[in-house]
Amino acid sequence: MKVKVVIHETEEGGFWAEVPAIPGCATQGETFEDLLANLYEAVEGCLSVEVETPKKPPRIESLRLSYEAVVRQGARENR
Repeated sequence: MKVKVVIHETEEGGFWAEVPAIPGCATQGETFEDLLANLYEAVEGCLSVEVETPKKPPRIESLRLSYEAVVRQGARENR
């Protein structure tokens, strides 16, 4: 698999890289060798994201609701 990688030098020293074909896939390294090692890991991580197929919610045939009313004494007095 071939992907285009854009490599940038940082002002502080070191490098950072981005993979335009994979949104959000970027990494950095203090040396060029570090950058390459991190880049392989970043691309693998970006491409190995698991996607689950959404499940349909169960159909509700009947529904019974219950509730309890709570009355606080003095609630009107505090207004």
